[in-house]
Amino acid sequence: MTDALHRLFGIEGKTALVTGGGQGIGRMIAQGLVEAGATVYIASRKLDQCEQTARELSEHGTCHALAADLSTEEGCRSLVTAFLDREPSLSILVNNSGANWGAPFAEYPDAAWDRVMNLNVKGAFTLTKLLTPALSAAGSADDPARVINIGSIHGLHVPEQSLEVYAYAASKAAIHHLTPVLAKRLGPLHITVNALAPGPFESRMMKQTLERMGDQLASMSPLSRIGRGDDIAGAAIFLSSRAGSYVTGSVIAIDGGIATTL
Repeated sequence: MTDALHRLFGIEGKTALVTGGGQGIGRMIAQGLVEAGATVYIASRKLDQCEQTARELSEHGTCHALAADLSTEEGCRSLVTAFLDREPSLSILVNNSGANWGAPFAEYPDAAWDRVMNLNVKGAFTLTKLLTPALSAAGSADDPARVINIGSIHGLHVPEQSLEVYAYAASKAAIHHLTPVLAKRLGPLHITVNALAPGPFESRMMKQTLERMGDQLASMSPLSRIGRGDDIAGAAIFLSSRAGSYVTGSVIAIDGGIATTL
């Protein structure tokens, strides 16, 4: 990397926390940040899986695993305490932990709304609120701390009829709107807040859907493919680096053009 590119895109020395980092899109982002030189903490309710991922990613840099259940305020506070026991500040927070629930419209249960909204929206808000002092401590006018919320193109357009994910779609639209609200509130503290809205990627959450209609989903994109790990990792690195330091309050679709061209 040339000096100019390193100045724009380098993130060495930064500390990141990626929730839901044990698998799927969270792992993709965590791996990109590790390989780019950040010290990365990944958090998951499934600690064994998270520790295995941390061991694998540590072959490329520095990665640590933490236990977390972010569906409750107590769980968020526990994660914050565990992180701050190890680090004095936080440069990059990736709010990726999420849940989905699919069911036919007439059978869609109330429990789905509580589970999905509590984790996907309330959990992201609460964790960001609790970590704001640590983020502000890491940020400056020239190099703000970063919050990256992981939304979805299901929060940008109406999902396919076969994907009856009502609470999930609503939660991702909510996190998209919460992003500029937080950006306005946290900007004076030298913290940017942006969201990435992925399209179809190879992840545990998408596994059954891709098995059933992967070719159809790929054909919806002008690029005729689904997302790869480097696609989402590259966007996260951009937002975390000097190149993305003047971007805040934005929702960026990482979907091969699906949400804007259908």
